[in-house]
Amino acid sequence: MIHSSPPATNALIAAALAAALALPLLAPGYYVQFASKAMLMGMLALSLNLVVGYGGLVSLCHAAFFGLAGYMLGFLSPESGGASGWLSLPVAVLAVGAVAAIIGALSLRTRGIYFIMVTLAFGEMLFYFFHDTKIGGGSDGLYIYFKPEFTVAGSILFDLEKANAFYYVVLLCLVGAVLLIRALVRSPFGHALAAARDNERRALSLGFPVFRIRLAAFVISAMIAGLAGYFSAAQFGFVAPQMLGWHLSASVLVMVVLGGMSSVLGPIVGAIALIGLEEVLKSSFEHWKLIKGLVVIGLVFALPGGLQQLAAMLLPGSSDESNAKADTTKVVAVPVGKALNHV
Repeated sequence: MIHSSPPATNALIAAALAAALALPLLAPGYYVQFASKAMLMGMLALSLNLVVGYGGLVSLCHAAFFGLAGYMLGFLSPESGGASGWLSLPVAVLAVGAVAAIIGALSLRTRGIYFIMVTLAFGEMLFYFFHDTKIGGGSDGLYIYFKPEFTVAGSILFDLEKANAFYYVVLLCLVGAVLLIRALVRSPFGHALAAARDNERRALSLGFPVFRIRLAAFVISAMIAGLAGYFSAAQFGFVAPQMLGWHLSASVLVMVVLGGMSSVLGPIVGAIALIGLEEVLKSSFEHWKLIKGLVVIGLVFALPGGLQQLAAMLLPGSSDESNAKADTTKVVAVPVGKALNHV
């Protein structure tokens, strides 16, 4: 069952995309780099929402996937030049997917608070693996002196050393991730994932392979997080154990909740809002973290459904929440065979 977006929503999305395309042409380099960082965090929040919002699984190890991809780029980058993007990018993402498959296969045998604790434990294991050993520079981290190179017939396809080129590549990746998640959650696979979230026993009685569906969602989510981590490490030329820590996972979870869990675009809005809030407060207040916490608490109380609730108030029917509810109530009509074909 595919839902069409209201015209007002389509117009708003088109305007946001047009503004994003025009930003490098109008804004100074600092803001272009900041926007690239915000989009990467939005991609990380988007990936987490696949398992949190649509799967009902609160993971606290997604920062580990984010940082692991950055380390893979560092390992594959020679000191004399940039790594081949055609090689290092798929290797990094596939390595993250392999690790996520192992972690997911073990973690998904638990439920509720136990799943949260197990994913937290795996994330901390990866954090201390890089922090307490000399692999990847230990606690000092690893420098990446040159950005990866994407060349065709000896010519550079796009020069990531240039802020504008890097920005457009990140924007392309973000749009691709949005389209992928959007297609997944609207497919029989997404319906089955939502059914398992709402009533696992009923989904099992209908014949849905809940474990396989959740594992597939967990791995896909981790690989998107790895994609964001790869370009984040490339942007800053540095990767450290802190990129894998639970603090980042918790921050991304706040972005998801702040933006709205029942919307594909909500977590991206939440990430941009939180990153933008931090940037404003840092330049104006000494104890900016305290103020940020108070603002986030206030927003959560005022908008329990996240910032997407504000969009729904301004543009009725713009939220995906009603569509999500319709999907889960009608999931019994989704043939089991179709769900299996999407796993």
